[in-house]
Amino acid sequence: MAEKKLANVTEARDFTLERTLHAPRELVFNVFSEAKHLAHWWGPVGFKVVVKKLEFRPGGIFHYCMQSPDRKNDMWGRFTYNEIIAPEKISFINSFSDEEGNITAPPFDEPWPSEIYNQINLIDQGDKTLLTLRAYPLRATEEEHAIFLKGFSSMEQGYGGTFDVLETYLAQTM
Repeated sequence: MAEKKLANVTEARDFTLERTLHAPRELVFNVFSEAKHLAHWWGPVGFKVVVKKLEFRPGGIFHYCMQSPDRKNDMWGRFTYNEIIAPEKISFINSFSDEEGNITAPPFDEPWPSEIYNQINLIDQGDKTLLTLRAYPLRATEEEHAIFLKGFSSMEQGYGGTFDVLETYLAQTM
């Protein structure tokens, strides 16, 4: 069996995205930490999110299904939380999963990394919050890492759409 050649971490580039949200930091943190909120805004635009499990604590799991409008492209995912510092930081490893929560290969034609580290920082700006997302692949092959780097514009659209929905949800929640 061939050995998996991992990308050189020192050459890694992170995906980063910033968004100023028109809501106080404590509220933004809360909508990341409670299932009743995540179900309303997490995931691709147009998808319904069903939360199967949320253990918002270091070592805990967020297990969810992103249901497509036609129900033909449903995708399961999971976070494993690493660090949570209320109300300023949340870090987790994001993966695709099966219905039982086991990590699975991503449902893409190209070899996408199976684990992505995400760190969200929330900076208090009075009645606004600066959200900064930083993401990079873990234990990725050189090929998976190269595909990750090529996917930045797609990730900007995906996270951008998700954070658009978050912004609308925050406005309704305040």
